[in-house]
Amino acid sequence: MFYIVIFAVIFAADMWTKFLAVEKLLPIGTLPLWENVFHLTYVENRGAAFGMLQNGRIFFIVATVVVLVLAAIVLRKYYKESQLFKLALAFFTAGAVGNLVDRIFRGYVVDFLDFRLINFPVFNIADIFVCIGAILIAVFILFFEDASCKKESEENEA
Repeated sequence: MFYIVIFAVIFAADMWTKFLAVEKLLPIGTLPLWENVFHLTYVENRGAAFGMLQNGRIFFIVATVVVLVLAAIVLRKYYKESQLFKLALAFFTAGAVGNLVDRIFRGYVVDFLDFRLINFPVFNIADIFVCIGAILIAVFILFFEDASCKKESEENEA
């Protein structure tokens, strides 16, 4: 239940901030919060994360659905006991679903966080959590998966 709440909070924050971006930033384009360092800039991203692979809407919708189904299968089958993996999956799926909703209903993803100091692509809350979730999944696989699988196999033998 805790992870469903985490998912819902991230998803709601993503949807709310995108709504605000459309309402407040679309008419003005950009709002410098710290000139040439950090702006809120309205961008319609028709590609993948950070604007890669533009105009692949159907591909991204199908790919996202496939990844979400696979994530659910993996969680259910292998990693029921890992709190780190469940948190990582809540982060990752909340971000993926947030961007999926944009792609389905708008035809593009609304991005608005613009770090200009390092010339970074404009992104959104969903992108942040997809990245954090993916990093945590990698950390789990690299450092904790063997212990989790060993614990599960010992429980199955008993």
